[in-house]
Amino acid sequence: MDIVSALRTFLRVAETGSFSAAAADLNLTQPAVSRQVAALEKHFNTRLLHRTTSGLSPTAEGERVLPIALRILGNVDDLGDALCPDGTRTSGKVKLALPAPLGLLVSDRLVDLLSAHPNLSLELAFREQASALIEEGIDLEVRIGAVADSSLICRRIGWTTAFLVAAPSYIARRSPPKVPADISAHDCICYARGGHGRAWLFSDGSEDIAVPISPRLVADNALSIHRAALAGAGLAILSHIIAVPDIYAGRLIHLMEDFPPARLPIYLVYPSRRNIPQRVKIVLDFLTALIDADPSMSERTTTTPCETPHMPAA
Repeated sequence: MDIVSALRTFLRVAETGSFSAAAADLNLTQPAVSRQVAALEKHFNTRLLHRTTSGLSPTAEGERVLPIALRILGNVDDLGDALCPDGTRTSGKVKLALPAPLGLLVSDRLVDLLSAHPNLSLELAFREQASALIEEGIDLEVRIGAVADSSLICRRIGWTTAFLVAAPSYIARRSPPKVPADISAHDCICYARGGHGRAWLFSDGSEDIAVPISPRLVADNALSIHRAALAGAGLAILSHIIAVPDIYAGRLIHLMEDFPPARLPIYLVYPSRRNIPQRVKIVLDFLTALIDADPSMSERTTTTPCETPHMPAA
């Protein structure tokens, strides 16, 4: 028995609560996963998983094995990296959940990451709501705003920048808002992330100003709000990632420049600080560097960009 492979399989089964989910993540068949876990249990002469009709969960012995397995696998990954410092050995799949605008930015930049690590693969899940990381087998998640779950490890990697925008066709019908109080007279299309969104927050440079809205359209996906704004449905607050090209091209108008939308923290969230697999560290470092390289999101940016944005270099 390859005990390292068996431990890796057991760990993934424990994380996902399913032989079939672990098999999909590890690119194995479900019977192969079941055999590896059974061999591990036979090797240690103890049951590591409770098997019920509702799913799988670690036994008390399995719970004691988990942190040790994490340390062992972390050390194995570190050993491989020490012997192959060019990164070609790093392998496996990383499941990453993130909001759609950031997902588009990541997709545009992935070629360099995947070229540097030919044995690494990435599964992107566009999520506007917080995920159940362990239950869904998610290695990393990008979350916007406060993170309520204290059991997770959170690393702040930047800040959002967004713009209040509308299409020229909408502004041709309605006078543009000059101050936050003017918004009540407008049609608003609202990106309701995490069940929120009935108030918009703007900054006057010293404090945040909350503006209650009665949106004509609510959607839980930023890309649908983007499309509605382009069609002239009303005012929208959009991430700079998707708004800047359209502002630059004249398809959207940047409004109320003296009162930009309040910035929100960007967090990387993951289940455990200890023994993060090297494949996950690679993606974590890639995301951190990607955000830091963008002045509109970097932790080093101390002021809110509020002037009409310039089209970034490709």
